This record gives sequence, C-alpha cells and structure tokens, in this order.
Amino acid sequence: MAKRNYRKSSKKIQPSVMKLNFRFVTSATGEKASSYIDLSQCASLVNRRFYRQGLNWAVSGIKLLSPIAPATMPPTPITGEVTINKLPNTWVMSNSWEKGFRAWQKMNNDALAESPSVKPKFLDFKIYANEDHHGLGYGGNLLPHSSATLSSSISVANPGEWESSKISVPLTTPAGVFDPGTTVEREFIAVGSSYPGVSAATGLDAVSLIEGYAASRGLPNQLDPNTPADADDAGGSTPENWLSAMFNDGTNQDSDVIETMISENNLAPYPFENDGVNTDTMYPGGANQLSSLEIHSQEFVTNTTVGGTTRFAGGNFPCGLMEIGTFGFPSSTTLILEVSLIPGTHRGYLAESMTEM
Repeated sequence: MAKRNYRKSSKKIQPSVMKLNFRFVTSATGEKASSYIDLSQCASLVNRRFYRQGLNWAVSGIKLLSPIAPATMPPTPITGEVTINKLPNTWVMSNSWEKGFRAWQKMNNDALAESPSVKPKFLDFKIYANEDHHGLGYGGNLLPHSSATLSSSISVANPGEWESSKISVPLTTPAGVFDPGTTVEREFIAVGSSYPGVSAATGLDAVSLIEGYAASRGLPNQLDPNTPADADDAGGSTPENWLSAMFNDGTNQDSDVIETMISENNLAPYPFENDGVNTDTMYPGGANQLSSLEIHSQEFVTNTTVGGTTRFAGGNFPCGLMEIGTFGFPSSTTLILEVSLIPGTHRGYLAESMTEM
C-alpha cells in the first residue's frame, strides 16, 4: 500500500488562549469613565511568552455582561452606555507609528553602538493610547482573570514588567543654543496633542506620534494646480492664452470654464496649515482634527437587553490597545468584558506587525 504524503503547514498554529475576560468598575458618579486593555500585555501573561505591543491584533468579537440590580423587586438590568475605542485605522496612524518607532530605534542603536551587550532582552516600543491612558499609566490597565471554583473566587493575573518607551531629548535655550549635558525624557501617546501634562503614574510628559508626524512633513500646495495668472485670458484681440482662444466659437464659454477650473477644486478636500483658513497642522488624530481615539463600536445597555448581554463587532486593533468608555451607569457598577481573539500563525494568533499595517 502506497504511503500517503502529508504536507506540513509552513507555520504551526501554536496553542494559545483565545478568550480574555476582564472585570472593571464604572464611575462612582455615573459620569464618563475609561478603562484600557493592552492585548499584547494580556497575551504575554496568559500564555507566558512575550508578545510585542507593535502588533495589529484581530478580534472576532467582544461581549459585555451587565449584572442585575439586586436591591430592586423585581430585579432590573443595569443600564448605561458603553463605547469601545481604538487607535485610528488610518494610514496616518500607521505612518506615525512607523516613523516614531524608527526614530526611537535609531536613538537606542546610536547609544548602544559601543555597548551592545547591555541591550535588554525584552526591549520593545510601547506607547499609550491617549492622554487619559498616559495619566493612568500601565498600572491602570485591565488584566485578564481566571474562573472561580467552589473554594476560591476569580483571580486577576499578576503583571510582569511592562514599561513604556521613552525618548531623551537634548535641551536648547530659547535662542536655539544647546545646553550641554541637559536632556529631558518623554513618553509616547498615539493621538492628541503633544505635552498633555506630566503623568501622575510615571512622572513624565508625553509626545504625540500623530502630531509629531504631522510636524515633520511637508504640506500640500496652497493651490494645485498652481496656475499662471494669464490662464483665463482667452478673449479679446490679444489673448495671452491663445491656445484656448483658438477654439472660441463666437462665445466666451471656454474662458468661463477655465476660470471655474482655476477657482474651484484646486485645494485638498481636507484642512491643512496655510490653506487660507487654518494656521496649524490638521492631521486626523492630531491636536486639531478628530483629536481622540477612533470609535470602534458603541452600544446602549437598556432594560430590554436580553440576558444582560451586549455584543460588539470584531475588527482589528492597532497596537492591541482598547479603550472601554462607560457613561450613565449606577454608582460603581461592576461589568464583565469578554474579548475573543482569532487563531493564526503569529505565535497562535491572527496578528500582523504594525510595520505591515
């Protein structure tokens, strides 16, 4: 009997935890509150292996469980608003992350040129999602928990070392002269304005990847095309634009059409610095245009929510960073969130490097 030829997959899907469960408490006042999840940190904890933050994670779905209010008769579901936010899924975010990562990497490589042996084994480019996340620090991240047994309650994962990346910037005087030997450290946020303030958790201020990227790039031409003043002079006995005037048929329609072409649709369809209105950069996700995280999914938990279960769409989450915003819940309500990941070839998960985003 002939042997069967079994082809092995080029990449084995490693065993890995596919569902991450979290518990978090809403605001004591019912106002907006934000909690943060770093999927790379969580995957590193539950699988006991290192996952870099610079991954674009695929999520198949998100489920929220809202408890029943026990003090009411009959019991009624807890109500409120929940929003899942993420880093913008745009070329601007992708390029901003890439440029920030390359600059951080070059800074490290230059410093390590003479002492490469001191490079940490788990050196990684780690950023915060936004100003609020930076203020809380990674110590405020939600961590996955295990199930309860008859003899023990659930237990939340103990964190390992998960340190933010930093840049060291040489200081200059207001006149632009170097102040020898003086530097300042900053951390990174993805969206919003640079220098949102010193974090109470880390004691450091931060710079914005998108705002830094915007400040480092050229701007669109104020007019595109930048036409000569004589372009619409195609009439009279001595037209400057005689090539157009050659086809005048006793009317002046070509001149009118060209004048329209010159005066309309010659600016980019998005605001930018020096466009005649705005005086600062206007990149989405930066300081002046859509300056917060992208809304991934938004749902209302209501009295008609069946079984206290609310489902959110899956999708991709750049850097694995998620913000869970809650609003309008009763004081200090405990909610349960379940994040379902997707099997794949990146050490068990469907995820790609941010450099490929």
